[in-house]
Amino acid sequence: MYNGTAPISDIDLFSESAIRDPYPIYRQLRDAGPAVWSERHQVYILSRYQDVRTALRNWQIFSSASGVGMNEMINRSQSGTTLASDPPLHDQLRRIIAQPLLPGALKDLTQMIEAEAESLVERLVARREFDLVKDLGAYLPHTIVARLVGLPAAGRESMPSWGVAGFDVAGPAEYPLSASAVPAVMEMLAYVADPKLRETVLPDSWAAKIFAAADRGDIREDQTVGLLLDYIAPSLDTTISAMSNTLWLLARHPEAWDAIRENHALIPQAILEGIRLESPIRGFTRVTTAATDVVGETIPQDARVLLLYGSANRDERKWPDPERFDIYRKPVDHLGFGHGVHTCIGMNLAQLEIRSVLMALVARVSRFELGHPELLINNFLRGFARIPVRVA
Repeated sequence: MYNGTAPISDIDLFSESAIRDPYPIYRQLRDAGPAVWSERHQVYILSRYQDVRTALRNWQIFSSASGVGMNEMINRSQSGTTLASDPPLHDQLRRIIAQPLLPGALKDLTQMIEAEAESLVERLVARREFDLVKDLGAYLPHTIVARLVGLPAAGRESMPSWGVAGFDVAGPAEYPLSASAVPAVMEMLAYVADPKLRETVLPDSWAAKIFAAADRGDIREDQTVGLLLDYIAPSLDTTISAMSNTLWLLARHPEAWDAIRENHALIPQAILEGIRLESPIRGFTRVTTAATDVVGETIPQDARVLLLYGSANRDERKWPDPERFDIYRKPVDHLGFGHGVHTCIGMNLAQLEIRSVLMALVARVSRFELGHPELLINNFLRGFARIPVRVA
């Protein structure tokens, strides 16, 4: 698949050391050229902001229909999801799962989410010591959102492990993280494909609406599986990472925390800046439908291309002083939620959850004392397994 002109790299993007500290590697890739051939992973890599953004907009050439992972098993299993489809199929599927995430629907949820955030933060602050990930970041996605999806109790309890595994299994097949995630993913696939599931989902839930769409003939019955996966696999853990990453950054920068406590209008852009600087998804792949030029480098047809969102969001060609956490920056065009037709469908819900938690915290917490955070070692998720804190 290599065309013989792009710079060649032997960097291992999926080693534990690269997962722990990917940013020097991303800079090397950006400096190497607009498109780099990975000899180790047998993919082209786009790592600069403008190139990644352009590719995400151009779904006709950079297609998602062959999956967005790094191995064929996961790419085949993704078939029929919004993540692994192109228009017009993508648009048809997205319309169905987008309904409960549209602004009108979220407006109805706002009061409930804000009340839950207030109650949660009040309980945690009373304890003084808690975990920003497990106690705070994971609470709303694993409780409210999981209930809204509407799976019966057994399914809701498994969603956290399924979500993490869904990102790990998308890595190179021969890597231990990818292989170890297969059993959980197979369990998830079997669960959502069980014909009896439709009888047990909660009435009027998001899952129930998917089955109702099949009953109306809007989608085929077999397409319900892919749409259920869209709610289970990619959504919860990205929100958890986005929230806990942003909280970690604010805890490390007390001057920024003081600023948002004094001026709540800074909270939305602090969230955007947190997602820019610590993007919850490292990237996804596409497959070219025709040979294409990327700033003078030709990528051949049928090549798999890795688009590195986490690198693009720290590209010095786009962002002044990109390694700095700056809540006065307004990075509304960051790529942490993707871009183009595959822009994260749940981004407004995610921002609502993060904003609700921050509003509850700024009213009660003047300082965070960080313990020793533990990174989440995952092929595609960027975040923490735990962030112990003490608050004052």
